[in-house]
Parts: sequence; C-alpha cells; structure tokens
Amino acid sequence: MEIARAAAELFMRHGLRATRAEDVARAAGVAPRTFYRYFASKEEALGPLFSAGAEKWAEAVRDAPAGLSVPDALRHAVVRTLTPGVGVRPESMEWVRSLLRLAEGSPALRRVWGEACQGAERTLVEVLAARLSPTRDTAEAGARDGAVRADGEASGDTVPGDAVSGDAVAGDAVSAGAGPHVAAAGVRFGAAVAGAAVRVAVETWAAGDDPADGPAGPVPRALGHLEALRDFPWDAV
Repeated sequence: MEIARAAAELFMRHGLRATRAEDVARAAGVAPRTFYRYFASKEEALGPLFSAGAEKWAEAVRDAPAGLSVPDALRHAVVRTLTPGVGVRPESMEWVRSLLRLAEGSPALRRVWGEACQGAERTLVEVLAARLSPTRDTAEAGARDGAVRADGEASGDTVPGDAVSGDAVAGDAVSAGAGPHVAAAGVRFGAAVAGAAVRVAVETWAAGDDPADGPAGPVPRALGHLEALRDFPWDAV
C-alpha cells in the first residue's frame, strides 16, 4: 500500500507517462527489484489503492444492520462509504477523481481499475449470499415442514421429517440439485448490477467537476442508480 500511495502521488503530480516504475520505487523507499517483486508495471502499483476503495463498499454492505433489506443495505453502504467526512476524507475523493481521470486515458490503468471492481463484486456476491441465507433457510424449512405435515395428514400418520418418502423426497432432491445454482446466478446478477450502479456513479462524477458532497456527487448518483434494484426479487434468488 505504501508503494501504491507513492505511485498515486507521482502520477497526479507528474502524470502517468512521465513517471517510471523506478521513480515510484525511489519515492516509496524501496529498490526497483522490490517494486517488481510486487508489481509487473507502474500501472499495477495502483491496484492495492483501487482494490481498497472498491472493497470498502462491499464490506460496508456486510456491516449494515442485519434488519435492513438488501436494497436498504446497499443504500446504507453507499452513504457510509462515499459521503465526504463520514466514511471517506474529502481529499481522498479528490484523489479518486484524479486517478480515475488518469485511467480514462490509459488502457493499462483501466484494466487495473476493472480488476479491482471485479474483485469487489466477488466479495459482494459472498456478502449478499450471507445476508440472504437466513431468509432462504427459513423459507426452505417452512416449505419442508409444510410438505411433511401435508403428507402426514394425507396418510393419517405422523411422519418424521427424515422419514418422508416418495414424491416429497423426489421434489426435495430436485430442489437440492437445481436450487443452489439458480440462487447463485441470481445473487451474482444482483451483485453485478449493484456494483455497476455504484461504479458508474463514481466514474461519471469523477469525469465532471461537481463537488463530492453536492447534489450531483457520487452518493446521489449511486442512490439513483440503485433504484433499478428496488424491485429486484431478492427473496427469490
């Protein structure tokens, strides 16, 4: 991270093209050999900085109050991580703006930013799956109990849950075989849309000159984009 910060300072001060990997190593107080032990190029040196920023939002979704719905947890995380003076320092937002503008003119730097966003998306998939699992487990348990009671009432017997047979078992087997794959796809899709909503909000803000804490800052933009997921069937994924 120290090398990443040194690279960011030099890139913003002198420009990406005028900065060499050796310059970054010197500014970070390490030998060029040490620099290349961690990074293959000067652009990759920004990876830890990009990743830390992108992952912070996903982690904030994890830390959102358990009672919040998924849409509200996503919105809560946006406010907590992108509001200057709350979850991020105002000067850090200006760093974000400058670095994303540099990335617009550098395919190599855009790739580093894209990889950081993909890593955060994978984290968000895990976070959302964990937030949804209590609801899903409760619903599945209720469905199984209902099937057991219905089967017992039809036969006139009390049937233990582990002794259910016939059609009930077949139906359960089908659910067990197909359900996780369908659920995983739904969570991945939702995470991808949510991640894109926030990423595009930050990128479009960075491309302009609006203040980070204004009505056209990244928070209002991201919250507006996340409205697209307001009616997403989270309970069904």
